[in-house]
Amino acid sequence: MKRWWCALALLAALATASHAESITAPPEHRRSEDQTFLTYPEWFLVHSPAELAAFLTAGRPASEFPWGGHVAQFWQGYRAVTRETASYPFNAGYHLMVSVIGGSTTVEYVLRGAYESTIGRLSEASAGGIATAEDALAARVAQRYVDFIRIDPWYLFDFVTPLRELWSTPAWSGPHVLRRLERRYLLTTEYAIKAGYAWLIKLATGAIYEAARPVTALVLSRAPQPLPATLPELRCLQACDSTPLVSVPRYRAFMFYAQALAAQGLDFVEVAGNRGVILVSVIQRSGTALPADGPRPVLAQPILTQPGRERLLVALPVPQLAQQLRRWQAAGVEVEHIHDY
Repeated sequence: MKRWWCALALLAALATASHAESITAPPEHRRSEDQTFLTYPEWFLVHSPAELAAFLTAGRPASEFPWGGHVAQFWQGYRAVTRETASYPFNAGYHLMVSVIGGSTTVEYVLRGAYESTIGRLSEASAGGIATAEDALAARVAQRYVDFIRIDPWYLFDFVTPLRELWSTPAWSGPHVLRRLERRYLLTTEYAIKAGYAWLIKLATGAIYEAARPVTALVLSRAPQPLPATLPELRCLQACDSTPLVSVPRYRAFMFYAQALAAQGLDFVEVAGNRGVILVSVIQRSGTALPADGPRPVLAQPILTQPGRERLLVALPVPQLAQQLRRWQAAGVEVEHIHDY
C-alpha cells in the first residue's frame, strides 16, 4: 500500500513540475489564477464611482444616487468571487485588502447616503433643483477621479487641488447661497478626509507591499506582424518567434490591447503565467440569454443608474479569450473589463 501512495505522490509531483515548466512567463511576470476573480471587488470600486460621475455629469442630484444599492452589490460580488476561489489556496493578503476597502467604502456610502437623503435634499430644494458651481465642480472631480483610478491606485489621486478649486471663489457670491455653502461643507469634508486617508494608505502600502508590476505578460499564438503602431507599449520580452512572449499595459489598457490583438486573428496561450480561466465583465441588456456554447456566467448585477442594463461576469479559458472577444465585437457587446490577474 505504501508503494502505491509513493508512486501516486511521485506522479503528482512530476505533473506539478511539468506544469510549472510549461509556463513561459518568467516568475516575476506571473500572478496567481485566483486573482482574476479577487480583482473584481477592486474594480467594482472603479465601476461604482464611474456610475456616480456619469450620474452627476448628467445633472442628476447626488441624493438620488443608489448609495445603499452599491454597497449591497459590492458585497454580493465579493461573496461570488469568494465562492469561485474556494478551491484555490486562501489568498489572505488579497482578502484582507478587499475587506479593508470594502469596509471603508461601506462606511462612506452609508454616511453619504444618509446625508444626501436629508441635509442634501433640503439644500437641493432651497436651490429649486438648480445645479450650482459647486455641483458642477463635484461632477468634474468625480470624472477626473475615475479617469485616474482606471490606471493608478486611488490613494495617489490629488485631493488637494480640488479643495483649492472649491475655495478659489467667494462662498457668498451668486445665487442659491444655502446650497453653495452646504456643498462646500460636504466637499471640503470629503476631499480632506480622503486626502488624509490616502496618505495613510500610501504609507502602509509602501511598507507592506512591493509596487505592482504595471504590465501583463502574454504568450501569443503567433507574432503580430508588423507590430501595430496603435499599440505603442507592446514589447517583445524574448525573440518573437512561433510562440512570442510580449508585455502590454496592465489594468484598463489591457482590455484595449487584448481586443486589438484579437482583432488581428491572434490567440492568447498564456496571460500573466496563467493558462486556466480568466474573468471578464460585459455590459448587456438585462436578462439577455447566453449561448449554450458561451462562457460560464459567474454573476449578473443590474446597473442601478441605467435601468434595463446589467453587468455580467463570465469565466472562460484563457485560450478561448481572443475568440470570444472577436464574437463580442461582431455582436456589438460592450466589454467592460478583462481581469488580468
